[in-house]
Amino acid sequence: MKLTVVGGGSTYTPELVDGFARLRDTLPVEELVLMDPARDRLELVGGLARRIFTRQDHTGRITTTDNLDEAVDGADAVLLQLRVGGQAARQQDETWPLECGCVGQETTGAGGLAKALRTVPVVLDIADRVRRTSPHAWIIDFTNPVGIVTRALLRAGHKAVGLCNVAIGLQRKFAALLSVAPSEIHLDHVGLNHLTWETAVRLGGPEGEDVLPKLLGEHGDRIAADLRLPRPLLDTLGVVPSYYLRYYYAHDEVVRELRTKPSRAAEVAAMERELLALYGDPALDEKPELLAGRGGAFYSEAAVDLAAALLGGGGTPYQVVNTDNRGTLPFLPDDAVIEVQAAVGTKGATPLPVHPVDPLYAGLMADVTAYEHLALEAALHGGRDRVFRALLSHPLIGQYAYAETLTDRLIAHNREHLAWA
Repeated sequence: MKLTVVGGGSTYTPELVDGFARLRDTLPVEELVLMDPARDRLELVGGLARRIFTRQDHTGRITTTDNLDEAVDGADAVLLQLRVGGQAARQQDETWPLECGCVGQETTGAGGLAKALRTVPVVLDIADRVRRTSPHAWIIDFTNPVGIVTRALLRAGHKAVGLCNVAIGLQRKFAALLSVAPSEIHLDHVGLNHLTWETAVRLGGPEGEDVLPKLLGEHGDRIAADLRLPRPLLDTLGVVPSYYLRYYYAHDEVVRELRTKPSRAAEVAAMERELLALYGDPALDEKPELLAGRGGAFYSEAAVDLAAALLGGGGTPYQVVNTDNRGTLPFLPDDAVIEVQAAVGTKGATPLPVHPVDPLYAGLMADVTAYEHLALEAALHGGRDRVFRALLSHPLIGQYAYAETLTDRLIAHNREHLAWA
């Protein structure tokens, strides 16, 4: 089995490689190709990746290349984890929206739109080349904004599934709080990527006992602190929102905070410099502790599970993924990309039935779905008017004066990545 990671020079990659090594019975990888145009980073990451495989007695071969066509040729699955523009572009995404009093974040609001505009054309070009050389290959998208990127891939007819680590992180957290194995926790997870709610936490499977009221009753303070939301809000909602919902439920508070501290991009850039120095140590043969602070916790387990299921090698029967709605949420278009529990197999992901969604969440999901449609139109076809329409539609922006200013700043900061600009 050949797997290719596009963006293999990412500091995330040792997390992924560690998962491939530990879970080789679930996903027997014979060749792992790390592809990245940044040869200097790639060699550091590739060297550590090989040492991780050796330490864990994995017999698979790890190769590195900056040649995309060579990397994807004959691949069974291609994982996308790229960042167009690097951390420098992320730094911009997180700062210029704040000048207009809007959240600056790499996947949400104006910054998220900027990332989508940079990313979608690049991802579609990669996917076209995968289809030419390896038409049977599955594309697993971990590249943000996952919902918009996955929608672009599916709309173009590619064999693609989107993946996010929010759900698996909550599954592991709840399992620890309840002192049970993670495999015993099944989440009623509903929403869009980075806009989700856990409406039930079930023991044993989709029909198991809902222990969410117990979780909130006994551990509500800890859960609220992790989400940085007030405990009374969780008690009122009776659900656990994704931590990304804080950008909506406490927008102005978040803007004030972001204006008074270094950006997350600056923190990550500093961490990446330190990680790359560690990766260059020939004695290091395991993922360093520092990597846990980089983000992407449990990404490797989720990626292995998903790839194994898509390639017929097992994996857990139900997984939280990003895929076409297809009537699952009747208040959204069929081609909307939703993030829900799905049965995953060699034919792809089939969403499980979802209980009726409270209008409090359904309304916001519908608003953001409309924004994602307009964002994809802007990413595919370009033009200032399309960018403006997408920004005006976003619930975190909504006012024409803000949308006008943000449109101009987005284009100014991203001109080198926008062919139409």
